[in-house]
Amino acid sequence: MQRYSIYSLVRNALTHHEEWQRAWRSPPLKPCYQIVIVGAGGHGLSTAYHLAKEHGLTDVAVLEKGWLGGGNTARNTHTIRSNYIRDVSIRFHDVSVKLYEQMSRELNFNILFSQRSMIDLIQSFGKLRDLRRRSLAMALHGPRYQLISVDELQRRIPAMGSLDRVRLPPLAGMVHPEAAMARHDAVAWSYARAADARGVEIHQHTEVTGFTRGPDGAVTGVETNRGTVRADIVALATAGSTSDVARRAGLSLPLVTRNLQAFVSEPVKPLIDVIVNCPDVGLYLMQSDKGEIVIGGGTDPYPSYRQGSHFATFEDTVASLVELFPRFKALKMLRQWGGAIEFAYDASPIISKTDLPGLLVSTGWYGGFKSIPVGGLTFAHLIATGTPHPLAEAFGLDRFTGLKFLLEAGTVAQR
Repeated sequence: MQRYSIYSLVRNALTHHEEWQRAWRSPPLKPCYQIVIVGAGGHGLSTAYHLAKEHGLTDVAVLEKGWLGGGNTARNTHTIRSNYIRDVSIRFHDVSVKLYEQMSRELNFNILFSQRSMIDLIQSFGKLRDLRRRSLAMALHGPRYQLISVDELQRRIPAMGSLDRVRLPPLAGMVHPEAAMARHDAVAWSYARAADARGVEIHQHTEVTGFTRGPDGAVTGVETNRGTVRADIVALATAGSTSDVARRAGLSLPLVTRNLQAFVSEPVKPLIDVIVNCPDVGLYLMQSDKGEIVIGGGTDPYPSYRQGSHFATFEDTVASLVELFPRFKALKMLRQWGGAIEFAYDASPIISKTDLPGLLVSTGWYGGFKSIPVGGLTFAHLIATGTPHPLAEAFGLDRFTGLKFLLEAGTVAQR
């Protein structure tokens, strides 16, 4: 793998930047691999990297029906945080934040990591009680989540307007200093480069259309638009398409799929240097490195695989935005998008073997961008060893039959 540095930049400038190595290879698709990972988004590529780095497993193919990182990895609002309520969730996501902190150096790729903190605006007494409880739970494990006054809120978010006429004026705020942002496509590219350098093969435009099965019913490979590929293990990391892909193997998963919406404004001068979240009204926003105001809303009110805008949700989000930030009324919208996200019935992720031998899944990532490093680390451990990683022991499918639900309000309350 070519290392990026000031020296490589100068050296390639002498050849007019025409002799850079390809970031990753495009090898021919072999008929057999030890491990096939379905999905070349953040979680699939992170899993492949950790399989090679931590376990020395390089006979791995990552199959992607579109282009690398072009699915949900390209359809998110790149927020990284660990302010959850369950002990297992806090520990899990705190490790992910720490892995993000060192990713640019470890993978030799600038992911534009910016640890700018998140501020939750509390607009109801019920939410105040909920977030105080969350703060106490987080204090047991290290991540910080601190209560601040309305005056401090306005000092930290000067773009917010007068609160005199706000329908639900903030009562207080909670600051999560470890929260951060990173460039979503850079995360995918960095893992792709690093996995490829260790021998992993990445195959774009290779859609899985079915599965091959052995006499005992075990999954022995996949059918693709480029032919059959055999494998000892097939691992699904297909974000919002997991339930659909698994259904082709006759497997039903406890997932609900909904469209989550976001949009961005035209670029403007620096106005907001923190991530602002308003859980009571289903709104969050931040300013990107290009100056765009990135705005997220809630999910569609019904299950859906669509990836567009639902006007009622969009209207509610904009109404909440201009009430708290009236000066944004003049902003022009640049683009909008939606992402089909899948979350489990208890709103916690699933990293697990399935009832079909040879088939494993990493899914249920409601807002999975924040979990890419630790999700790949723990899924790779399960694939390589056959046993759950200590951080992810509670995320197995058996919890749905053993009544061990992990109802995670820290996921659904951040919509």
